[in-house]
Amino acid sequence: MIKIMPQQLKIIIATGIYPPAVGGPATYAKNLTEALRKAGNRVVVLSYKLEKKLPVGVRHCLYFCRLVASLFGADLIIALDIFSAGFPAVLAAKIFGKKIIVRVGGDFLWESYVNNTGEALTLKEFYAKAPQLDAKHRLISFFQGFVLRNCSVLVFNTQWQRDIFRREYGLEAKKIFVIENFYGPKLDSTFPDKKVFLWIGRENKLKNTELLKSAFAEVKKQNQQIELELSSNISFDAGQKKISECYAFVLPSLSDVGPNLILEAMQYNKPFILTRETGLFEKLKDIGIFVDPQNQEDIKNKILFLANDENYSEYKRRVADFKFTHSWQEIAQEFLDIYSRI
Repeated sequence: MIKIMPQQLKIIIATGIYPPAVGGPATYAKNLTEALRKAGNRVVVLSYKLEKKLPVGVRHCLYFCRLVASLFGADLIIALDIFSAGFPAVLAAKIFGKKIIVRVGGDFLWESYVNNTGEALTLKEFYAKAPQLDAKHRLISFFQGFVLRNCSVLVFNTQWQRDIFRREYGLEAKKIFVIENFYGPKLDSTFPDKKVFLWIGRENKLKNTELLKSAFAEVKKQNQQIELELSSNISFDAGQKKISECYAFVLPSLSDVGPNLILEAMQYNKPFILTRETGLFEKLKDIGIFVDPQNQEDIKNKILFLANDENYSEYKRRVADFKFTHSWQEIAQEFLDIYSRI
């Protein structure tokens, strides 16, 4: 149950995307907004509009001006990314003396570098190897460092990424918190009549889809009954329907900090295969199957393993027995509790 603050707060949610746009960040922004309002707060959502069509830098300036225009009477800004909304939001908060919480759900610098260069580096490898950055990525690195060091508080969704960033950016322990993602209640699903391994997302280097397809080509040589379905550019509702009907979910990304798709698959009691380079490993290591994202043979063998009826039943049971939940009301209260400490 939400503990309502003594007085109503004016909270600005700074986000790059918001429904009807689709994607995890949009869904997070919408549900957090609704939960904070339910707790008795006035919440103003500022998402990208015209900014989406403008070049980098220009879009940040326009968004900064819109933020400034909304700051009067604001008690708190919650920025839901580092680069698009986070940089202008932290700059505005710093100039006008506002408290700001920045939620770190990924690493835009690493994601942009991998997708632009094609180098198959995990998140840990990227910081360990410290590759030479071009002008574009040096600029992103500057923005990211500024945000991380100048916000009031950083909120991560996993301890795994918190520890990486704290080490690499020299962050103060007292300004770092972890708020886990939404873990919902169990939902009804159908028992599949085919062994369809489902993947949902945008096909790119980061998501490791080419290696996944290569692994499946080898799988098919040993078991023709196994199928791979890759779905991109689909609505949230369409994605939920596919998850509820699939045999298993597979997500062998180079790294995936706290993938909501896995948590959604678990709501439908679907066994899953996930990259071991994830912040969910410690919590779910006995619940799902984890793979080395750079090892095609490992991915192939784990798919064949889960396609075995006996193994499938065992992991379906493990997922079904996982009853942990973390509601949007609890998430909102954790943000409010952090605000009371800064």
